Amino acid sequence: MRPKATLSRLTVLFAMLALPACVHNQTHVAAPAAVEAVPVEPVAAPAVAPVMVAAGGPYAPALTGHDAPYQLDAGDRLRVQVFGQEGLTNSYIVDASGNISMTLIGTVPVRGMTTAQAGRAIAERLRNGYIRNPHVSVEVEVYRPFFILGEVNAPGQYPYVPNMTVEAAVAIAGGFAPRASKSDILLARNFNGEVMRTRVPADFPLRPGDTITVRERWF
Repeated sequence: MRPKATLSRLTVLFAMLALPACVHNQTHVAAPAAVEAVPVEPVAAPAVAPVMVAAGGPYAPALTGHDAPYQLDAGDRLRVQVFGQEGLTNSYIVDASGNISMTLIGTVPVRGMTTAQAGRAIAERLRNGYIRNPHVSVEVEVYRPFFILGEVNAPGQYPYVPNMTVEAAVAIAGGFAPRASKSDILLARNFNGEVMRTRVPADFPLRPGDTITVRERWF
């Protein structure tokens, strides 16, 4: 074999052997470096302020005292029984000043009292020089009336019936007038000497002495 041909074949052989290594070196990609995990602090949810209901909002003030013991006031008729004393046992009307007037002891203030408190007040008066150990009971014989005003067919004063609602009071007053707003009803209630006024729904329970005002609708 001639020297030039041998040299040429060796050159081609070396080139063929070097090509795969070159390709391998060009296509090799270094593995990515490990990424260090960074702890992420949780983001606190924004604080939500509590919802406050205003004391003067709908239905709020009139509920005050709704479940409280009944307090006596002008217009109530009381049955006072003094055990063993028939001359003192009788019916008494609470006058405009909030008093009742009884034999022997005269005027007894009862406005704002419960029937139990009124009984104790009467017994204390009787014990003071009249009866040694009086036993007194007081109950409401007739409750004071309620009042209904505004857009009803017959506004005025009506006798109170236990377990009444605003709806029943409107019915007693002849029903709603044509321009009445059935969703705009005001109630005024005297509780502990303070008159509270608020809007109430039709099924709201009444108490003796309440004043209901049915407002006029504007459309």
